[in-house]
Amino acid sequence: MTIPQNTILLVDDDTDLLSLLSIRLTGAGYKVRQATSGEEALANLPVISPSLVITDLRMNGMDGLKLFESIRAFNAFLPVIIMTAHGSIPDAVAATQKGVFSFLTKPLDSKILLREVERALSLSGPSQNAQEGCAEDWCRGIIYQSRMMTDIMAEARLVAEGRSNILIMGESGTGKELLAKAIHRASPRRAQPFIAVNCGAIPETLLESELFGHVKGSFTGAVKDHHGLIRAADTGTLFLDEIGDTPLAFQVKLLRVIQERTLRPVGSTESIPVDVRILSATHRPLAKMVADGSFREDLYYRLNVVALTLPSLAERAEDIPLLAYHFLRESAVYADKTIHAFAPEAMEMLIGEPWPGNIRQLYNVVEHSVALATTPIISAALMATTIKKTFTPYPTFAEARLRFEQDYLISLLKMTEGNVSQAARIADRNRTDFYTLLQRNYIVPSLFKKS
Repeated sequence: MTIPQNTILLVDDDTDLLSLLSIRLTGAGYKVRQATSGEEALANLPVISPSLVITDLRMNGMDGLKLFESIRAFNAFLPVIIMTAHGSIPDAVAATQKGVFSFLTKPLDSKILLREVERALSLSGPSQNAQEGCAEDWCRGIIYQSRMMTDIMAEARLVAEGRSNILIMGESGTGKELLAKAIHRASPRRAQPFIAVNCGAIPETLLESELFGHVKGSFTGAVKDHHGLIRAADTGTLFLDEIGDTPLAFQVKLLRVIQERTLRPVGSTESIPVDVRILSATHRPLAKMVADGSFREDLYYRLNVVALTLPSLAERAEDIPLLAYHFLRESAVYADKTIHAFAPEAMEMLIGEPWPGNIRQLYNVVEHSVALATTPIISAALMATTIKKTFTPYPTFAEARLRFEQDYLISLLKMTEGNVSQAARIADRNRTDFYTLLQRNYIVPSLFKKS
């Protein structure tokens, strides 16, 4: 579905065609501006700020490709459709390799034109004036334009001003730590420390010492006092990522810090006052963990005073073009390459993928594509190759065991040429059990017998 009132700049030295195209596009809900030459179009580009440019290829003075190259210097992400009555394969190849969105031949088919316009507006990168998510400093680095994320960021901004602990939920790779940092920057504690701890990455034996600290001599290797990360976050914000991975013994001591605002280092008999706001995050279903006893109910309610749930990338697919172009710019600079855009079909692939790894996986796909790219645009073929490599799932234990079982049985029957009794002896199974294994894996022994 098109977004009404996107501005389209039409460029052609044929005024009759300009009028005809203007009528068609205006009737489809677009705002249309006209230019009768490439020079005129370029001069008015900063004022018009179009979402799309449609230009003729052959014009007096500056032709369509020259205009496109000048537009690219002004805004590398503004889509351009080129039309011509002199269309040829070399022209089309040259245009698309340079990053032109689409190449249409005259006379134009209205349905094809409108379809390409809609694709260009839905798949293109951000316009020159587009804000990548929040324009304020507190939420820098969080890229979005979807209504779902807009609502979440508004709620985050509101609760950041308070003192309440906040639980951030969402799948891995959705940006929970980025949101926690944004909340800290929007809070009254913004000038104080922000300490992030990945609870799942610290061994259980070290977790208590790392967070609560320890006194000299409290255990082997404790050669001096260690203040711990909670005291490092004093007067600021402590972010506990993957809080669902913590053991119950640690949860008891963390609850005491929240309730009494004091902590006791390992090996110490004295309690130390601390003032920290706790933001925590998890991809685990904490409510279910409370029900089965693997997470303390009292701690859950202390952490979950305010809950924010980040959507998966698949749930906010309208953010994918904005995110993809943001990562494209970053990766191109890092790789020292001049890469302008994604081919339309490549962007369609990105939008259509399920993204089980969410934003982190999208970044990996774009970075990988940029590393392999040899042209100024990411082609559909390159994107398909990259996605296939990135999305190859690691098998579960059950899947791996089944695959091994099938391969093992097949190799035995190949070796024994379909002799079930001999294969069963090698596998140390009785004949009946071996037949059951074959039937479960849909393997027919007779197919392995040599004629």
